[in-house]
Amino acid sequence: MFHPIPLYIGLRYTRAKRRNHFISFISLISMLGIMLGIMALIVVLSVMNGFHQEIRERILSMASHATLSDPNGGGMAEWRDVLAKVRANPKVVGAAPFVEVQAMLVGPSNVSGALVRGILPKEEDQVAELRGQMVRGSVDDLKAGDFNIILGRDLAQYLGVGQGDRVTVVTPQVSATPVGVMPRLKRFTVSGIFSVGMADYDRSAAFIQMDDAAKLMGFGDAVSGVRLKLTDMWEAPRLAREIAYELGGLYRMVDWTQVHANFFRALAIEKRMMSIILSLIVAVAAFNIVSALVMVVTDKRADIAVLRTLGASPRSVMGIFIVQGTAIGLVGTLLGVAAGVLLAWNLEPIIGGIESVFGVRFLDPSIYYISELPSDVHWQDVLTIAGSAFLMSILATLYPAWRAANTQPAEALRYE
Repeated sequence: MFHPIPLYIGLRYTRAKRRNHFISFISLISMLGIMLGIMALIVVLSVMNGFHQEIRERILSMASHATLSDPNGGGMAEWRDVLAKVRANPKVVGAAPFVEVQAMLVGPSNVSGALVRGILPKEEDQVAELRGQMVRGSVDDLKAGDFNIILGRDLAQYLGVGQGDRVTVVTPQVSATPVGVMPRLKRFTVSGIFSVGMADYDRSAAFIQMDDAAKLMGFGDAVSGVRLKLTDMWEAPRLAREIAYELGGLYRMVDWTQVHANFFRALAIEKRMMSIILSLIVAVAAFNIVSALVMVVTDKRADIAVLRTLGASPRSVMGIFIVQGTAIGLVGTLLGVAAGVLLAWNLEPIIGGIESVFGVRFLDPSIYYISELPSDVHWQDVLTIAGSAFLMSILATLYPAWRAANTQPAEALRYE
């Protein structure tokens, strides 16, 4: 026999074949419950992490890390000097000017509002991935004076236009004409179509050449602002403030976390609430440990009395049942982590196989942002889940162990 005694006896009770098979069954159910709860938590959180990463990459493929603009909402006439200054900053990877306007697009079939952005194609490559999102045409077709336009796929379908067709862009600005004040409008040729996979862009965004946009807006040589790509997107709020300070605080600086704050906050709340809900599965399994150990204590009253008679302290008796319950929780936790990580790593091929066998589609691309089920295992989440489950298992052993420690030898052996 090895020491300490509570560890030896606790492990002996765990692997011994009990007279009461129902107790063994409850212990097995507790272990499986912890395993399934941990596995579900790891898989669900990994899918949510993958979903968040996919959405974030799609948003940032079109949105800049930070944007400089005039605080009064006017144009930036000195944008070339600003561009040179920010590009000299080692924390800035790329910078591009733009002209932006909320406009109405008129097609053969329908009329739709859209955010029209004027860009310089080569400069835009430094801050966005529009070139990689093109499904027809090329970004290089946007040349000054040609008045070409690139539309999102859903927007083009709604307007009823394709590559080579023409749409009319109507802006809020007005022009004085002999017949009165009229909105400013211009016909553009659809030179390309892009698809990001998000309705925010595919349904409501369009791109034209920056000089054409400036003429349409009456900006002259000014632009709406300068878009920036930084070395670290997660440090964008701090880096953006530093850059704005270096420019003398003359411009309004907005980073991507502010533009999409509500969306990413909603995703974070969703993940937190899902974690709490699924943690209840582990909590229920941990409470099963309580019932299993209470029955073990009742079954082992005579053994406890003998141990107390031989000199075992209440603390030693308590340790025996803490070891037994902890062993159940530890095995369930390890099995749950192993099963959860393996399932999360192989989720996409598993889901693909289920879809092909049963002929179903879990994520309809016409409804959801993504058509595949991404999975991204974060080891910090795995360790937090495993640690929380194991802690709940230990806490679940305290009451039965305390009850065993308070067993009176004379009472337990009275009818033996």
